[in-house]
Amino acid sequence: MNDFFALLPLFSIAAFGLLLLVVEAFAKERLDWEILTGSIFGVALFAAIGALFAPVDASGVSESITRYLSVDRGAFLSDALIALGGLITALAAGPYFKEHGLERVEAYFLLLFSALGGMVFARAEDLVTLFIGLEMMSLGVYALVALRRTSARAVEGAVKYFLLGSFGGAILLFGSALLYGSAGTTSLVGIREALDASDVVESLFVLGTVMLLGGLAIKVAAAPFHTWAPDAYQGAMIPVTGFMSAVVKTAAFAALVRVLAVLYVGTSLMEPSTGLPLLLGGLALLSMLVGNLGALRQENIKRLLAYSGVAHAGYLLLGVAAIFANPEANAAAVYYYLFTYAAGSALVIASLISFGSRGREAVDVGDLAGLGRRHPWLAFPMAVGMFSMLGFPPTGGFFGKLLVFRGAAEAGGIFAFLALAAILLSVVSAFYYLRVVVSLYYREPEEGQLEAIPMGSDASLSLAIGLGTLLVILLGIYPAPLVELASLAARGLLG
Repeated sequence: MNDFFALLPLFSIAAFGLLLLVVEAFAKERLDWEILTGSIFGVALFAAIGALFAPVDASGVSESITRYLSVDRGAFLSDALIALGGLITALAAGPYFKEHGLERVEAYFLLLFSALGGMVFARAEDLVTLFIGLEMMSLGVYALVALRRTSARAVEGAVKYFLLGSFGGAILLFGSALLYGSAGTTSLVGIREALDASDVVESLFVLGTVMLLGGLAIKVAAAPFHTWAPDAYQGAMIPVTGFMSAVVKTAAFAALVRVLAVLYVGTSLMEPSTGLPLLLGGLALLSMLVGNLGALRQENIKRLLAYSGVAHAGYLLLGVAAIFANPEANAAAVYYYLFTYAAGSALVIASLISFGSRGREAVDVGDLAGLGRRHPWLAFPMAVGMFSMLGFPPTGGFFGKLLVFRGAAEAGGIFAFLALAAILLSVVSAFYYLRVVVSLYYREPEEGQLEAIPMGSDASLSLAIGLGTLLVILLGIYPAPLVELASLAARGLLG
């Protein structure tokens, strides 16, 4: 493996993204930016999949690259996850932007720029690279949330996201500084070597670890650091909400898993009785409680998805906390869950976009009343996405939860209790997920209520919905290939 092949997914997005701006400057007629952007994400996706199946030999890659960016299968799977979320989002975004008079090439460039930052973030082998990737991803998303400048709610959501996101970045940076002061290096591998040799300042190291994880917890919207998510999700345009759900959360969790795997797995800090697993387990339980209970009272679908995302962050943190017991199996479970969550949430958002026409969005659960009978082919993908996020068989989300919950239960002790709590709270989540499905198929609009008007046929939106539906159902019927890929990625990550 050489330098170019190791970084091909990143090169694809960076080079073609810049080319997109050049083409826009000289284009004499309107181009289908969503198709071009989707194609760029598609190239990155195929490059990442190709790298996943290729023999991985990091010795052929320059040390100047491997010092800062990982080139293992875990990195390539993260690239594939981010590219897939970006692909579905970009294809679905085009019709929305056209319908609402917001189609500008800058929006698509920001999607690409943020996804590139997410890939750097998820691949980081150095604390400086971790921070740079985080800021690249975050700056693009701040701009995307505020893109609809005439909406006061969008600006409010962007400001809240910017303030809390900047606070999270500052905490992560300060934690990184403490780790550097403790170990004398910013390299994750170098810090781990210093830790193994007991050559660290323990008090600085522990405090730096807590602050680093606190910064990452803000980015994954784990409770109690989730307060930015409902307003940012509600204020953002629907495609941007999908991008935050499918791409930003995926990148942040991939980065969290990498940091834990490289720095802490196999050390005393990952002992279940005294170390990080208890802290992560506590965050997981709080996130599951706050997310599920908060979603119960939401009428706005985007706010519902925000609280649902907090709950899913809790389930994922449970899987991350259980990595100490069986690192390879539980890291693979987290990767699998991330894939199914990204596909399911992107499908829900693409379906939601299809329900809004003539400048009107379908934003409340009541807006969907009766659409299942009037437009069954549009309602079915939305129902499939909701069932997947609920974890109902036979969808990909079922196997994602099964693997994570089983891994936590097998870890024993307090984690078996947390697995039971996760199962019970998943039952609670059925209320708000099924409420959407019931509205689609078993309710009629109230008198005087404005009905959602589905968009006409659009090739890119149909492709996004079809791809998402196919993935969610296929992963529920035949999960073995992705389980194997996730296991390969976990082995590559753990070395």
